[in-house]
Amino acid sequence: MTLSFSPFLTWWALAVLAVLALAIAFIGFSRGVRGAAIRLAAFAALIAALANPQFLMEDRDALSTIVPVVVDRSQSQEDVAGRTAMTDAALAGIRDRLSRFPGIEPRIVEAKTPEDSDTPSTRLFEALSSAISDVPPARIGGAIFITDGQVHDVPGNVNTLGFNAPVHTLLTGKAGEVDRRIEVVRGPRFGIVGQDQQVTLRVIDEGQTGSTQPATIQVRINGEEDGTVQAVPGRDVPYTFTVPRGGNNILEFTVSALAGEITEVNNKAIHQIDGIRQNLRVLLVSGEPHAGERAWRNLLKSDASVDLVHFTILRPPEKQDGTPINELSLIAFPTRELFVEKINDFDLIIFDRYQHRGVLPILYYDYISEYVKNGGALLIAAGPEHAGEDSIALTPLEQVLPAAPTGNMVEGAFYPRLSEIGKKHPVTRDLDGSGSEPPHWGRWFRSVDVEQPQGETVMNAADGHPLLILNRVEKGRVAMLLSDQGWLWARGFEGGGPHVALYRRIAHWLMKEPELEEEALTARASGRNLIITRQTIGDNPGPATVTAPSGKREEIALTQSEPGRFTAERRMSETGLFTITNGEFSTLVHIGTINAPEFKGMISTADKMKPVADATHGMITRLDNGSGGIRLPDILPVRGEVRSTDNERLTIRLTNESVLKGIETLPLFAGFGGLAILLFAVSAMWWREGR
Repeated sequence: MTLSFSPFLTWWALAVLAVLALAIAFIGFSRGVRGAAIRLAAFAALIAALANPQFLMEDRDALSTIVPVVVDRSQSQEDVAGRTAMTDAALAGIRDRLSRFPGIEPRIVEAKTPEDSDTPSTRLFEALSSAISDVPPARIGGAIFITDGQVHDVPGNVNTLGFNAPVHTLLTGKAGEVDRRIEVVRGPRFGIVGQDQQVTLRVIDEGQTGSTQPATIQVRINGEEDGTVQAVPGRDVPYTFTVPRGGNNILEFTVSALAGEITEVNNKAIHQIDGIRQNLRVLLVSGEPHAGERAWRNLLKSDASVDLVHFTILRPPEKQDGTPINELSLIAFPTRELFVEKINDFDLIIFDRYQHRGVLPILYYDYISEYVKNGGALLIAAGPEHAGEDSIALTPLEQVLPAAPTGNMVEGAFYPRLSEIGKKHPVTRDLDGSGSEPPHWGRWFRSVDVEQPQGETVMNAADGHPLLILNRVEKGRVAMLLSDQGWLWARGFEGGGPHVALYRRIAHWLMKEPELEEEALTARASGRNLIITRQTIGDNPGPATVTAPSGKREEIALTQSEPGRFTAERRMSETGLFTITNGEFSTLVHIGTINAPEFKGMISTADKMKPVADATHGMITRLDNGSGGIRLPDILPVRGEVRSTDNERLTIRLTNESVLKGIETLPLFAGFGGLAILLFAVSAMWWREGR
């Protein structure tokens, strides 16, 4: 109950009246006027009535004390056996204990890694802050964390918590846990294809010190075994490897398990390196000058990543015109240097309308065949000479060529068309203008007739005759373009055609660029989305099987997005290294940040939460009771600020906050009571003055 005033006049007016009353009373007292005291009392009663004093009585209800209970549902909790069950049991027990106190209101907060997070980590204090953002600090009686202690957003200053109450931690897991993990300490982000690079690895045994027993690390590059390395825990160990291909390469390091370790989820580390090709060395040999020669030369010279060696046979050995050798401006064709000594230095050899005219010894064609079989690339751009008696198809090179000429030329105008396989093959699929009939290309007028082509015929000439054949020969690749009239497209004849795209794709397919493989399975990550692409020139390849880091397997249906390409996209709830398989194909993709904090520490620990518990007088206790159950501490509600730590009970500071429901007022001069007091004071004054 409180006293307040609601005056009928302003306070300055009441002050004037009070001064007048005091002046009249002073005069009365100084002159000895009878009834001066009663007159002063009457004036005081009148001024008090005008001030309108009243008693206020508030109707309040006590507010509950909010106790947030933050439950750790991170992957480090779920990936270790027994922790999820221990967490659930502890949560149920805390609910029960808090429910015994009517003035305490628990607020359960499930802290999970956000699905849109690329860097999985345990952010319990962030979840706590969000949960109590609408609660006044005075109402928070404390916070209880149920976690394994691997928390990655512990504040450095407890003042940032926003409340003054104990922070308690109930630890899941068991005492004395051990765990082994592997880290990539250093590693390059880029490397030149075919050259050696080095990464530095470190094996860490947490919860165990002094071990000198080496651990075995198995290395896989792009899913294929690459070797092993021995590493003593706690010491850096280098590993040297060769960058196998251009584009993204995934190095997977798996360390042998430690006896008794709690999980093998973090026994694997990933490093990604982008392979960069050095300048590709291409040998272009032209049989004689012709219009198509310039198209090939211009294409290869325009690519800054290509080192081109180009020879045109202008003077065959049998040509005799009496000109002295020392007066010729031509240079001799360095056949031995190119096709014996340095043949393996070339990434691609192109024979453009070349015929056997005695420049190359027969044995050298056999060298070229071996070069292809051992992984080299050969392109034959054929003209009429390929159907003649000096065709290189009649040399030992025939053992790697995908088709033999019949000796005839197919004459007549035709539109180059994609075959059924060509519509699916990445070399020819979606060439500009190929989607109409006839194609929006200029016509060609002749092609070399061949029989029994091997490999894939991706383009056809007139009447379905093969025009472009792609084939694999052991480790190498061969392509045959059975017409020399691609230059018509380069010159814009009848609108031209996509000669640049076609020639470049042929060359890149021959040099084994991954994106042009006709049978391939690839996957990439876009945030938390997994995007799977299956390239095939066959029928529907069926679903892809996705194996998550936790070992969970899931089949995902692939749908055709265009001829020869089947895709699927799925949002993943886990982060880490995923394995995708489809038939005999397999690929890897990493979702989220590589070597994220969530997987770096897995053992149960009190070290990270201890500074907060000490600063707020909270307690840290382990839930495991040593016999398969849990041990929960009791709740201790206290009034006022918590100034000491109770190591046996969870201290909760009860709030003094309340909510105002209503206010009752009691005016002192209202009604007949106030009127009676005034009448009594005035009557007493008159009575005294009348005597």
